[in-house]
Amino acid sequence: MTKKIPIIDLFAGPGGLGEGFMSFKNEEKKFIFDIKLSIEKDINAHKTLTLRSFYRQFVKNNKRVPEDYYNALRESDLSKREILIEEMLDNHNEGTIARKEAKLIELGSKSWPAKTVDKIIKDQLGDKKNWVLIGGPPCQAYSNAGRSRVGGISKEDHRVYLYEEYLRIIKKHKPAVFVMENVKGLLSAKVDNEKVFDWMKRDLKVGKNYQIHSLVKPIEKDSDFLIKSEKYGVPQKRHRVILLGIRKDFKHNDDYLEEKKEVALKSVINNLPNVRSGLNRRFTGYHKTEVYKNGKPKRLYTNLVDSKVDWLKEMSKNISQIKEWGELELNGLSDGPKEIELGTGSEYIKASNLISRSHILKDWYIDKRLKGVINHQSRTHLTQDLMRYLFASLYVEKHNRFPRLIDYAEHSKDLLPDHANVASGKFADRFRVQIPDKPATTVTSHISKDGHYFIHYDSLQCRSLTVREAARIQTFPDNYLFRGSRTAQYHQVGNAVPPYLAYQISEIVYDILKS
Repeated sequence: MTKKIPIIDLFAGPGGLGEGFMSFKNEEKKFIFDIKLSIEKDINAHKTLTLRSFYRQFVKNNKRVPEDYYNALRESDLSKREILIEEMLDNHNEGTIARKEAKLIELGSKSWPAKTVDKIIKDQLGDKKNWVLIGGPPCQAYSNAGRSRVGGISKEDHRVYLYEEYLRIIKKHKPAVFVMENVKGLLSAKVDNEKVFDWMKRDLKVGKNYQIHSLVKPIEKDSDFLIKSEKYGVPQKRHRVILLGIRKDFKHNDDYLEEKKEVALKSVINNLPNVRSGLNRRFTGYHKTEVYKNGKPKRLYTNLVDSKVDWLKEMSKNISQIKEWGELELNGLSDGPKEIELGTGSEYIKASNLISRSHILKDWYIDKRLKGVINHQSRTHLTQDLMRYLFASLYVEKHNRFPRLIDYAEHSKDLLPDHANVASGKFADRFRVQIPDKPATTVTSHISKDGHYFIHYDSLQCRSLTVREAARIQTFPDNYLFRGSRTAQYHQVGNAVPPYLAYQISEIVYDILKS
């Protein structure tokens, strides 16, 4: 019997890294990695981890996943679905194992002292010496966007130092290999004029016990640690820093990720069921007396009840306006909006033929037993944003690039959003349509706040991406359910490591340990 290699996953998020490692099979077509512990502080991501662990208990042992799992995934009502999931976890031994594996823990907090965390890790590892540590400390403090908002990294920001908990666990428990992921901004982040990345490289060597390697090439400069996901079969231009640490008693084999053909966005989301945007509010003017902190008058809105009829009316009005401008081609909308049978979608939609039979990732995504799509419900939008989305998607069809705010302004001042930073030039690409024939732009946690950076290219649907579309871009399998509210689902997807990239990393790690 093949011995499995234990994994501890820190700052696990919804489990993208772990999913990739757990999907890997060796030469004998046997699963080789085994997650013993996933640690995450976000309650919804923790729930997602627990459910996925339950699923894996069956898959890794070549047992049939119970129909209870699929019944829960097919439940569209969020509250009822949670009840079904918890009952299922209660009724199977695999549920007990999953709850022991996925832990709701905030590393580095007073609530979870090092001694307590160490005991949990030791209990799960047992006497295993050659195991793998994966994960990445929270990255908001290092991200370029985060630093621009706060004017640089504060020495007091505890997130800067959370990697020290990762480091402490390496020192204490001595994994054979570790894989540490973070944002591109880590390469340039500084505190007191000292590069944070220099700290990490120095510290993670843990004396002379580990060597730090890149996964893409021999190291000559810091940027060699950067992985551009679109080069490795992920349909997304996601650029992340990933460090590979190898304990001194193991050897690097000079193996690196092999580049693959780019995967276009359209090829992974075009076959998903069409759903339309929803309506929520209409901007009606400004308050006469009340103002925001910046002194601008408060905006007034009218709440709307979404309906098929009202959506069609709104779209008809927008199409007529674009006809008047005359510059953009309406193509399939020239005779007016098309009714979309599924409306705004659902948490489960029965469907088939969800990706091309010849697609390189078909077997990665598709689970025939699911017989449909989960987490595929669109947002509701401000009516003025629907006009912007329609304009932007038609603009992309004609120019093969998304419009900047200057392009909106050239057509109508009404297309410009009413925000204080519009004139600053800092957010010239505030509304970003995804180009169908290229990999998507980076899916980030910001997708949980609004969909302006993730507008669907299909003007017929006139909306931002659904959670499932974002999950496909991140290469999560279709049977990977994200739990919690829709906002929580988006947040989890945006924070994850693409599982298909992690799968390729796991092969390199396996070859190191095998040697």
